[in-house]
Amino acid sequence: MELNNLHGLLIGICTFLIIGLFHPIVIKAEYYWGTKSWWIFLVMGIIGCVASILCNNLTISALFGVFSFSSFWSIKEVFEQRKRVERGWFPENPNRKK
Repeated sequence: MELNNLHGLLIGICTFLIIGLFHPIVIKAEYYWGTKSWWIFLVMGIIGCVASILCNNLTISALFGVFSFSSFWSIKEVFEQRKRVERGWFPENPNRKK
């Protein structure tokens, strides 16, 4: 087995980790900054897109793409997280003004 045959598995594992990492990031972003944090995910997504386009390594480029679109998806999720907080599924930050 060549090392090149492991690229798909590497991308799969890293995709799993990237998506798993974004879940607590969205929760913390909503807790500390509320839905105003959506633009941070937008900027990270745009940076990830540019990095993916500029990268010459296919594996790294794919991982930047996964990161980028996980960032874009997190924009939706931060608003969904607000609804989860309102339902009482997650704690609301008592120090943040409404």
